[in-house]
Amino acid sequence: MPTALTSRSSAYLTALTQEIEKKLQRALASPSQRRNLLQELFADIALEVDDRARDIILDGEDRSSEVVNHSEGPICFYNVLADHFVSVPENGRPILDLIVQLWSQLFASSIFTLLFHKWLFEFQLDNPEVLLRYSSALVQGATNVFWIDIQSNTRRFQSVFRYLLEEVALFPERLKKIPLQAQRDLFLLLSRFILFYNSADKLESFLKQFPDFPNAFLIGSPADIFVIEVADQLQKLKVEPVLLHYLSQIKVLQGLELRMTTSTRLKTCLYSFTSPGGPMYPTRAVRHAAWDALDVLFPIGRYPRHVISFFFRLLYPWYWPSSCWNFVVACIQAVFYSLLRMIFSSWDKLAKHSQD
Repeated sequence: MPTALTSRSSAYLTALTQEIEKKLQRALASPSQRRNLLQELFADIALEVDDRARDIILDGEDRSSEVVNHSEGPICFYNVLADHFVSVPENGRPILDLIVQLWSQLFASSIFTLLFHKWLFEFQLDNPEVLLRYSSALVQGATNVFWIDIQSNTRRFQSVFRYLLEEVALFPERLKKIPLQAQRDLFLLLSRFILFYNSADKLESFLKQFPDFPNAFLIGSPADIFVIEVADQLQKLKVEPVLLHYLSQIKVLQGLELRMTTSTRLKTCLYSFTSPGGPMYPTRAVRHAAWDALDVLFPIGRYPRHVISFFFRLLYPWYWPSSCWNFVVACIQAVFYSLLRMIFSSWDKLAKHSQD
């Protein structure tokens, strides 16, 4: 019985790879439809595996445990296929050859990243030019898919990030399989998204594994490089929940030894989110989150910053009504919650006395 199930699973995965190969061949043969076909293929492999397909793929065994552990959520087709191309690399070769012919297309690098991000580090490629091409495509494709998560405020591609961080960046034997320039690009990429994917607990180990940069004397230590990338990322974020998440996670930078220029850059970035109006137009929630981050990371000068900010707000009278209203609401909430605490405290005391 297990043999039959294994055969069924293998046949299903082979059929999936054949469908991918057919769609890539159609894209190659039809320049006018190429972008749409690749976009459809990308969407297909990023889909969550439905229950029927899951039963076939899992095959009654525990062969998906690695996928489950890495994805920490729903299993997508790319999770399964990435493992499949590692265990049966000959099935992925025709697909890889077709992707190489479509390198210049928008979704080609993203498809390559989803399907072959594990394969690239499991096998040794002897051709330096091919290795550099694959490594560059991996970084570009990972950048694209991570930004899709950013724009939609989802974590569909978190398993790719976790693999690149935990199984590559923190695993020197695998990291050294790609060229040094690709290693640098990979670390810069992971630096920009490590807070988004809730991996701040790996920050210390991550900084220790940073590759050497040619201009390290000018840009500073790995911590400086990391903070510069995070500050640049903050400036690009337009989705409010994502920005709030970054501002809450950025407090892990407390205690890092930074150069004065890097510290000033981060402080300026955070300060830009504390004032209403252009160029950021941050919401009230973002402004408060930015103030909280500033107060934690730069406690010296906290009160003068708030005083200066208050006087600058006086220069914009059109903000006075909303500020007054928010102040009144905050005061009412504070009084209300204080009364609730007093009432519950009194009830607790009465309950204790009655028990005595």
